[in-house]
Amino acid sequence: MDDFLTRLAGLLSKLEPQVQVEWEAAPAAVLLPLYLDQGEWNLLYTRRTDSVDVHRGQVSFPGGRIEPGDRSPAEAALRESEEEIGLRAADVQVLGELNPLATVTQFVVTPVIGVIPWPYDLRPNNKEVAKCFGVPIRWLAEAANLEVQSREPLVPGLSVQVYYFKPYEGELIWGVTARITKSLLDLLAGGAH
Repeated sequence: MDDFLTRLAGLLSKLEPQVQVEWEAAPAAVLLPLYLDQGEWNLLYTRRTDSVDVHRGQVSFPGGRIEPGDRSPAEAALRESEEEIGLRAADVQVLGELNPLATVTQFVVTPVIGVIPWPYDLRPNNKEVAKCFGVPIRWLAEAANLEVQSREPLVPGLSVQVYYFKPYEGELIWGVTARITKSLLDLLAGGAH
């Protein structure tokens, strides 16, 4: 092999795996708050208000953009969680992160898994969060509660697979929030994606 190919092979062997998108995507992080209630593990979600700029009225995890001062996705997710629902960073035991996810809304979202004490005096920011609610992991893991629908993409091409959970107590978990939830469930089932 000539020097060029040897050099190229060496550079390729040192590449860290990462997702690259063809458009500029903003880094973001969300917290997946797990809590134990009456002997059962639950995942905490928020429903956004109808007055926020994006994703009005949709179910999400607390989180947002990673700001220049944030030292890590976990720090960003914890900062945003405190701003959105009054969850103090010191009260969260961070377990780790799932693989980042590129979204059609031009974000690369890092899901951060954390455990919170329960009950907890959540204080939702009423400008951003209409409601906080928990869903048992057991319910989320039931295959009958998840469906995949094809949607037409924003630009012509292949259709996009969109995950939807059946409504849980009137709340609809779908889109990126459902995909992140499914990633956690896949990890728990031993089939990490």
